[in-house]
Amino acid sequence: MKKVLVTGGAGYIGSHCCKAFSRAGWDVAALDNLSRGNRAAIRWGHLYEGDVADTPFVKSVLEEFQPDIVAHFAAFAYVGESVEHPELYYANNVGGTLSLLEAMRAEGCSRLIFSSTCATYGDPVYLPIDEKHPQQPVNPYGWSKFTVERMLEDYAAAHSFSSVILRYFNAAGCDPEGEIGEDHSPETHALPLLITAALDSNAAFFLNGCDFDTPDGSAIRDFIHVSDLANAHVAAGERLLEALPRAEAFNLGTGSGISILELVKAVEKATGRTISLQLRERRTGDPAVLVAAADRACKDLKWQPRQSGLFEIIDTALAWQRNKQES
Repeated sequence: MKKVLVTGGAGYIGSHCCKAFSRAGWDVAALDNLSRGNRAAIRWGHLYEGDVADTPFVKSVLEEFQPDIVAHFAAFAYVGESVEHPELYYANNVGGTLSLLEAMRAEGCSRLIFSSTCATYGDPVYLPIDEKHPQQPVNPYGWSKFTVERMLEDYAAAHSFSSVILRYFNAAGCDPEGEIGEDHSPETHALPLLITAALDSNAAFFLNGCDFDTPDGSAIRDFIHVSDLANAHVAAGERLLEALPRAEAFNLGTGSGISILELVKAVEKATGRTISLQLRERRTGDPAVLVAAADRACKDLKWQPRQSGLFEIIDTALAWQRNKQES
């Protein structure tokens, strides 16, 4: 049986990927220190509780589990926090990955799926953004992911590593079967914050800027269902089993953008509630439009975003949040 070790497997995207790999017939194990993940999300495979920065610990996990590939999600991912505390992001995202790579090299494991981000591109030079777009991050979070991408290219050349780099656009939605979902603390993603504001009359949604150069003045983003992201990781895992030593990058998005105000109206329609909006100034370095060109992933990974219709995304997120409130 094919085996995958998922670092950060107790997190939002990592846990959905654990389920997708398991459904596809892989033997799954998760490695997570639970600092930002949820133990309840570990439902597929064994949990090795510890930190990727602890190289001896990671080596012992690799020796015991002997995975065919590692899917690496363990990272901090709050842009604002990265601006205030860049040291945390370089230590955890870059230093932790270096520790993982050295443990893998010591144990003869040389295939990695890396959870990256469209934040490595920075402000768009053209749209939609393809993998050849210049990479010029505008915050420490984006730079930390960009640095790891360069590390993986160097490891491919020097140490015969094979890696697939997946650059996400805006992950959203929850498991359609309701087994796992989005449960960040603090929550920073637009959709769960909008649903909270819709379901709680005392809550408001803070709109970060309404003066962008877009049709309605709000930022436009490419929202992709988390289950579609998870399925792309399974496809990447299959590709890695036959891959030559190299680092390949793929965008994961839908190719179409939705403005934040359009998202507000869609959540209001889905819930039958009016959302209280409070306007804030736009965040520093926030691009007006981020939309992916994902043709390479569709062609080479034989992948399609099949669950990323706007109302399908909203319905799964809404069902998850309502279930949380009732439990």
